[in-house]
Amino acid sequence: MLNEFFPNVNWDKMWEATNETLYMTGISVLVTFVLGIVLGLLLFLTSRGNIWQNALINKIIAAFVNVFRSIPFIILIVLLIPFTKFLVGSMIGENAALPALIIGAAPFYARMVEIALREIDKGVIEAAKSMGARTSTIIFKVLLPESMPALVSGITVTAISLVGFTAMAGVIGAGGLGNLAYLEGFQRNRFDVTLMATIVILLIVFILQVIGDIITSKLDKR
Repeated sequence: MLNEFFPNVNWDKMWEATNETLYMTGISVLVTFVLGIVLGLLLFLTSRGNIWQNALINKIIAAFVNVFRSIPFIILIVLLIPFTKFLVGSMIGENAALPALIIGAAPFYARMVEIALREIDKGVIEAAKSMGARTSTIIFKVLLPESMPALVSGITVTAISLVGFTAMAGVIGAGGLGNLAYLEGFQRNRFDVTLMATIVILLIVFILQVIGDIITSKLDKR
């Protein structure tokens, strides 16, 4: 049945491309989650009235976040070619896409982390301070647990964006479904290949959204 509607699709290549997309998305989401939380915490804690208040450090981190989250991803890939070649040794393959994916997504997620932390009731933080809680305790016992539903919701949105980023990275040889849709579909005028790659990407996005919604609902005690 599928071969009738998608006669030009090589299912082995489609499966391989799907695995490459999942690999790029999975690794970049994990690193983005950690790096974004670190940057978001620094933005929050160094802002006015918070534990590590420091205007200079806050402005430097904010500038880094604002610059890299504002650069269109396709341009960011090109700008990072020298860095990627130094780090990975190549611009071809799924590993070559990871630096651009992470650098493109982490600042975006960091802002979402900062927003989530700002929504925490200040009374909870002040109560922890008044009981003599150390900064590490406030971070790991108050800030992160209280903001976790928003953090998971934010990383879900970021993960979905990263799926789209992998498709763009595929156009310049990073592999994955974007690469397959472009080389095997668009360039060879095989619409069914492009359509199937698009369907698989939509399925990945749908699954990520469902998983994110389930985890968020379980964490949200309100």
